[in-house]
Amino acid sequence: MDVNKNSYTFGFAAVMVVVVAALLSFAATSLKPAQDKNVEQEKMQNILSSIEIEATRAEAEQLYPEYVTEALVINDNQLKEGMDAFAIDLAKEIRKPALERDAPLYIASKDGETYFIVPLRGQGLWGPIWGYISLKSDLSTIYGAVFDHKAETPGLGAEIKYPVFTEQFKGKEILNENGELVGIDVRKGDADDYNEVDGISGGTITSDGVEAMIADNLQAYIPFLKDYIGSQTTSGSEL
Repeated sequence: MDVNKNSYTFGFAAVMVVVVAALLSFAATSLKPAQDKNVEQEKMQNILSSIEIEATRAEAEQLYPEYVTEALVINDNQLKEGMDAFAIDLAKEIRKPALERDAPLYIASKDGETYFIVPLRGQGLWGPIWGYISLKSDLSTIYGAVFDHKAETPGLGAEIKYPVFTEQFKGKEILNENGELVGIDVRKGDADDYNEVDGISGGTITSDGVEAMIADNLQAYIPFLKDYIGSQTTSGSEL
C-alpha cells in the first residue's frame, strides 16, 4: 500500500472520523445516566436551599423526601395527574403563554409550616437565568430565594446568585392588598417598600431579567394555589 497516495490519506481520515465518532457516542451514552443524576440532585439541592436547608448534592438526595411532601404539575389552573415534575423542561415551557404551560410546583413542610416552591426561568444579559422561590402559606410572603445563571458577567449580573442579592427577597410580598399579583420590583438602590429589592449595581439588565422572570413565571401558579389552599381548608387539612 502506497501511503503517499491521496486515496490513502482520505481513507485513513475517514476511518479516524468513524472511530472517533463512535468513541464519542459511546462516551456520551455511558455518561448520560450520571449527568442526569447530577441534574436531578442539583434541582433537589436548590429546592431545599429555597427553604433554607443547605446540603451538598449527595446530601440533598437524602434530605429531599424529608421536606418535600408533593411534586405537582399544573396547567391552566388545573392539576395534571401522572406527570413527573422533575421531567418538565422549563426552558421549553416558558415559551408558551402562562396558562398553557406545564408548570412544576413543589410543596414542602419544615418546622410545622408549609411552603410552596416555584421554579423560575428567564433571560439575563448574556443567557438564561433561573432559580426557585418559596412562598409561605399566605401565598404572598417570600420565605427564600435561589438564583443562578449561565453566562452573566462576574462581579455584575453574576451577583444574582449570592446572598447579597438573594437575602433581600426574604419577607417581601408578591401580592398587593387586594390579592393581585404584583411580583417583585428590582430597583436601582432605593428599595424600601413591601415588594422592592435593590438591583445589582452595574447589572441592570440582569436585575430586570430577575424581575421579569418572577412576574412571568408566577402567573401560572397563583390562581391554582388560591384554589388549592381553599380546597385544603374546606377538607379540614391544615397548611
